[in-house]
Amino acid sequence: MSEGIRSTCPYCGVGCGVLLKRDGATGLKVEGDPDHPANYGRLCSKGLALGETTSLDDRVLTPQIGGQDADWDTALNLVASKFKSAIAEHGPDSVAFYVSGQLLTEDYYVANKLMKGFIGSANIDTNSRLCMASTVVGHKRAFGTDTVPGTYEDLETADLVVLVGSNLAWCHPVLFQRLSAARKERGTKVVVIDPRRTASCDIADMHLKLKIGSDVALFNGLLTHLNDAGKVHQSFVDQHTEGFEATLMSAVADQGETGLTAAELQAFYKLFAETEKVVTVFSQGVNQSTSGTDKVNAIINCHLATGRIGRKGMGPFSVTGQPNAMGGRETGGLANMLAAHLDLENPAHNAAVKDFWGADGIPDTPGLKAIDMFKAVGEARIKALWIACTNPVVSLPQAGDVADAIKNCDFVVVSDLSATTDTAKLADVVLPATGWGEKDGTVTNSDRTISRQQGVLPPPGQAKHDWEIYAEVGRRMGWTAAFDYQKPVEIFREHAALSGIAGRFGRDFDISGLSDIDEADYDGLGPTRWPISATRQGGRFFGDGRFFTPSGKARFLAVTSKEPSAKRSPKYPYRLNTGRIRDQWHTMTRTAKTARLSRHFGEPFLQIHPKDASALGLQPADLAEVTSPHGRAILRVLVTDHAAIGAPFAPMHWTGEYAPAGRIGNVIAAETDPFSGQPESKASVVAIKKYEATWYGFAVSLKPFEPKSDYWAQARTDHGWRVELSGSEATRDWRDLATTLVPGIANGSEMIGPRTARFAVWDEGVLTTALFLSKEPVLVARDFVAEQLGQAAPDVLVGQPGGNRIDPGQIVCSCMSVGRNTILTAIADAPAASLDEICTITSAGTTCGSCRSEVSELLAHAQFKTAAE
Repeated sequence: MSEGIRSTCPYCGVGCGVLLKRDGATGLKVEGDPDHPANYGRLCSKGLALGETTSLDDRVLTPQIGGQDADWDTALNLVASKFKSAIAEHGPDSVAFYVSGQLLTEDYYVANKLMKGFIGSANIDTNSRLCMASTVVGHKRAFGTDTVPGTYEDLETADLVVLVGSNLAWCHPVLFQRLSAARKERGTKVVVIDPRRTASCDIADMHLKLKIGSDVALFNGLLTHLNDAGKVHQSFVDQHTEGFEATLMSAVADQGETGLTAAELQAFYKLFAETEKVVTVFSQGVNQSTSGTDKVNAIINCHLATGRIGRKGMGPFSVTGQPNAMGGRETGGLANMLAAHLDLENPAHNAAVKDFWGADGIPDTPGLKAIDMFKAVGEARIKALWIACTNPVVSLPQAGDVADAIKNCDFVVVSDLSATTDTAKLADVVLPATGWGEKDGTVTNSDRTISRQQGVLPPPGQAKHDWEIYAEVGRRMGWTAAFDYQKPVEIFREHAALSGIAGRFGRDFDISGLSDIDEADYDGLGPTRWPISATRQGGRFFGDGRFFTPSGKARFLAVTSKEPSAKRSPKYPYRLNTGRIRDQWHTMTRTAKTARLSRHFGEPFLQIHPKDASALGLQPADLAEVTSPHGRAILRVLVTDHAAIGAPFAPMHWTGEYAPAGRIGNVIAAETDPFSGQPESKASVVAIKKYEATWYGFAVSLKPFEPKSDYWAQARTDHGWRVELSGSEATRDWRDLATTLVPGIANGSEMIGPRTARFAVWDEGVLTTALFLSKEPVLVARDFVAEQLGQAAPDVLVGQPGGNRIDPGQIVCSCMSVGRNTILTAIADAPAASLDEICTITSAGTTCGSCRSEVSELLAHAQFKTAAE
């Protein structure tokens, strides 16, 4: 596809450009845009599969009230009247909006204007609170504004890139591709700082497995070393910063334990000190902490001390988790911010925005941040709640408490694509919103580049755009003129004009150069990095030594290392690390719609170190029961030394739709950073024990079903569904058990033995269902069995391919659908082959490259085994 409509990927904050072309009624062909400066045509496995995620099979197509279809007038009037009633009786702070970094900037702007400008409450917060709020506060403390200093090009011109709490390979794969290319072409050094070994370590010159939570101690030690080694840029510090001496004294006194050896520390400190062009990339491993803001400032301190900021190939660089987390920051989508990076509590800023909007009044104190917001819902202080484009019943910590709070709230409205999410199922009103591929507007990526998202597909059913829904409710609440928008370009122009006021206040965010953009130019707007004003166009910040503090100088922050808030104990001896995996996204509302993205990991898992597994009596493929003071989860055991001892890892993605027992949010404590309000999602304390299963199962079916068992996890296949199952009830007759698990399974063929049983059902000669049961974890070729659905499948009960057919095994490369067995066969046929040669032979790792670390491990293990023999 050489042509197509230019748009932007809806996943992470890299903001990759894509080319879209209609492919039938609801389908799209998707390719990387070779002209977009974020990716230059590259895409990750999720981006490559975007065209497979636009089906309407789970979409809500009409407004729903109490689970019944309704018309828009009735639904919107109900929403407006419920919010008006709550405000009249209990005041504006009795209502709240919880929004999303997946909304477009135009959506965000209207929602923020409605809540802060006209309802008169600051109770609007976003799921971006869960991923980058600590960075926002760290930036403001150091720079005076929430400013990202550098650009993606700095990753390619740096001589050293330090990844701190960032698995770039899986969470921002296209940036990882750019870094990998720079390393290969110009010898860029890479240091990974992470308690566990991740795929990003595949290109690392140094991996520092620091103790969870000890980042501040590490960077305070670095600051001390930089001073002792004479690497402080004294003229920059003297002329452009303040607070250095007090910060240095604090750092010298803070000798916290990092878990690293003296040799490891000195090697890293020396490399950082002696390399001028250094970029420090940080992400959720830094932010998601009760001391996340201090960690951000500890990193920034080292860059300020050396003057390595604002210049080519150097600087601290936060990479965001969502496609428009930055746009949310720009429009004031957080409870403690005003639009255009203006300050809610600054009287002059507040008055200027009030006058610009023609609002009656804007609150001058912050609203409730996400965790506190849902606590207020649970305590009945919030009477009306509007959730848009996010799934807090899964993604928030102490998710069970969040679900209970929503259930008991007087009135809850959800705008989303589906009525079947864990959150939407609890709503009084569900409003059908448009999604990616249907929406028009803008997003801002991690390096301040504004890009267009384009609507290529028509809105399905009666779905409306989010900005349109907010504007409709605003008009029905009585503010007709303020919300008289007809097109997103009108909102964008207003947003750009407001940023001009921020520019006159001397703030960083100013796109006033676009305030008179016409519709044609808006439709054709190419990737544009802000600021965009009469005096400045894009580029880096702070290279001139000018900052946005009252003094114009950057501020050093004296920070000290602290343990995570949750304390380990004999009852809860492990510290649980959580995060993303390569092929899934957030709560799987989009990625679970395509089969190939579920073939790498088809169920939730617990990555645990062999020493911990041995102590707990856990074997690979067992199920583990993970409990905390707040909840419980059951996860498949993956034994690997990639996990840190005492700190297992679990993914965040699985929901009640796909694996009810695997929702990790149930386990996480709602402990937050005191400055940012961001929850600590990587250090909750847990207990782990083997789930004592009496039976295990694996099923495939043309239609989805929900088994009555303690544990089940379902995933799409190319022709239907695959389900892992297990239970702990007393062993029963295999046939009786099978009939309680899978509807109609007793109507087919069976193979029953004392420790295993196999069942299959055909309809008009094609396989519709198969079920495999065993006293131990089921051993069948899962991909082979799944491929038999809808086929004659005469040998499906054997569970393995016969004749000359090859079972490709568990998928390693999702982009090219290359399985583990295919790679092992290639290695066996060419035992002396290099990683690049194996990748060429199999096609694995030749597209996005995120699977190369797994291919490398398979190759190294095979070569080690051969050498040992």
